[in-house]
Amino acid sequence: MDIEELNDLIERHGKALYGFCLRLTSNRADTDDLYQETLLKAIETRKKMDGNRNPKAFLLSVAVGLRKNQRRKFAWRQRIAPTAEYSDEYNAIFTDESPEDALLSSERRRQIQEAADRLQDKLKIPLYMYYTAELSIEEIASALRIPSGTVKKRLYQARQAMKKELEVESL
Repeated sequence: MDIEELNDLIERHGKALYGFCLRLTSNRADTDDLYQETLLKAIETRKKMDGNRNPKAFLLSVAVGLRKNQRRKFAWRQRIAPTAEYSDEYNAIFTDESPEDALLSSERRRQIQEAADRLQDKLKIPLYMYYTAELSIEEIASALRIPSGTVKKRLYQARQAMKKELEVESL
């Protein structure tokens, strides 16, 4: 794949890739870093990329691999010198719904996001690939190099775990 084809690929799937990176990292600064690293890795490995074999799944699998490496490095560093993590809780909502509905909607989205974030990576990554990146089960299976039956099972387990957790929170 040459640089022009890669540029077209990024124009077509860049927004979905960024959204997927945002779901993996949960904050903008880390999202920007992961997105840039993914694009750099795509540029480095563009010769290996086949435009006919679902390049969007390839980009997402690169992002997953880089995120796993980041988490591994972070865990290693935490053992050496623990640090506190800061979170950005401010999310402005600009919609036509009433303030009460906007608040309830925002709260429910936050609960769902937190429930998804608490899942193990083996359940969370296929869930994000399916719902945020809108990949098919076969595309997820090829990107993660696992059977499609395993993807279906992990999606089911993720949904069940989230359902159970959200039911407990709403009581």
